[in-house]
Amino acid sequence: MNLATVFLQLIKGMGVTIEIFFLTLLFSLPLGLVLSFGRMSRRKPVQGLSKFYISVMRGTPLMLQLIVVYFAPFYVFGMRISAGYRFTAVILAFALNYAAYFAEIYRAGIESMPVGQYEAAKVLGYGRAQAFCKIILPQVIKRILPPVTNETITLVKDTSLAFVLAEAEMFTIAKQIAAKETSVMPLMAAGLFYYIFNLAVAGFMEYLEKRLDYYR
Repeated sequence: MNLATVFLQLIKGMGVTIEIFFLTLLFSLPLGLVLSFGRMSRRKPVQGLSKFYISVMRGTPLMLQLIVVYFAPFYVFGMRISAGYRFTAVILAFALNYAAYFAEIYRAGIESMPVGQYEAAKVLGYGRAQAFCKIILPQVIKRILPPVTNETITLVKDTSLAFVLAEAEMFTIAKQIAAKETSVMPLMAAGLFYYIFNLAVAGFMEYLEKRLDYYR
């Protein structure tokens, strides 16, 4: 087994893993905020629809959602599925899934804020949107960082599920090399990559927590 070749192949797969990770966060974090507003809406149809969506996405396996997102255009609309759609389907399924989890985290953070914060903002002349963006949201972000960190770390590991759609991320490549070389070393190396990646993510999130800790 040429270790240098194995390492380069894993690095290539790691690039796909990192791409899935960042694109998922890019789309799921803002979508989760929108969903949390829908979940807290006073309009029953909007609240019910948001609640149902969150329930479905959290209550069904991500693996199943990947399959549905990839094959639905063909079986439901009769559209042809191109090879290029595979990566798009992975990002779409991941973003839709994680948005549901982030929505509940946002909701918990927003609803934990004392009503007095909104009343004080109103007295100071802030509108509802201004009060939320300038006063409530910064405090909510600080409160929800720990659970967001947990979900983010889970996302790093969940990127390996892209193999369902034959997307060659790092773990898929590690399995292929391991099968070809009849060795577990590629899998151990992939595990080390995941661990280092998660250490970096956890370290960055801890840095953000300290930066936002106004008690220090």
